[in-house]
Amino acid sequence: MDDADTPRYTVRVVAERVGVPTATLRSWSQRYGVGTSQHHPGRHRLYSDNDVAAVQHMHQLIGQGTSPRSAARVATGAVAPRRGDADALLSAAFELDLASLGRLLEAHLRHFGVVDTWDLLVRPAFAAIVSRQDEDGGCVDVEHALSWAVSRSLHAAPLMRRDASTALILACTAREAHVLPLEALRAALAERGRGAVMLGADVPISALTEAIGRVRPSARVVLWSHTPETADMEMVTAATAEADVVLGGTGWEAAGVDGAARVHSLREALEWCVGTR
Repeated sequence: MDDADTPRYTVRVVAERVGVPTATLRSWSQRYGVGTSQHHPGRHRLYSDNDVAAVQHMHQLIGQGTSPRSAARVATGAVAPRRGDADALLSAAFELDLASLGRLLEAHLRHFGVVDTWDLLVRPAFAAIVSRQDEDGGCVDVEHALSWAVSRSLHAAPLMRRDASTALILACTAREAHVLPLEALRAALAERGRGAVMLGADVPISALTEAIGRVRPSARVVLWSHTPETADMEMVTAATAEADVVLGGTGWEAAGVDGAARVHSLREALEWCVGTR
């Protein structure tokens, strides 16, 4: 952990340094997310040097006439969060603290981008939850809350116009509900200034082939399957007859798709979509 991210100061110490009441600091933390970036249940909230810098910046902006909400947005945006802090994300998820989840995800996306946020923050957090489920069961509520928060944060990426010559289509196979990886891919493409047609979860074969027909002259399709039960080879055959197709997701591993183009990570899928691999 970087020294600037190490929690070390109590709320009383920070209040004296900044020159505001402790109640004000607690209010800023609860209402605007400016304060302790790392918190674990049952422990006192401690501020890092980066947390103190954000609070000081907010106090300065308010003194210059900026509203507290606007000052909080500027102050939190100026200080980079700890890169890949999956523990903080997990802590917020297990507390079902959607506000903190949103702040952590949005800050990481803003400073480090979609691919790093997905690979270093989101995937490790989900892996830890799945491991806990395998050991003890439960935690389905935590998984759903985190999924919703991640999806909401990714939706903040703008909708870009699709390429007129070769459209990108993102689709889950029929009966496949795990759409979050495709949402991450759409957001990563938007960072590159590329648009995509998102068809989302549980796409019938007929809907995919109709979409391919609507975006002529050509299309490239990312087809996602999370489990072997949804690795629909008929859908692959129908799509490849009309478009360039790549398969993503662990569902294809046992589906016997030798020779079919595969991607095994968000970065690989992004590179395929933008034509760098």
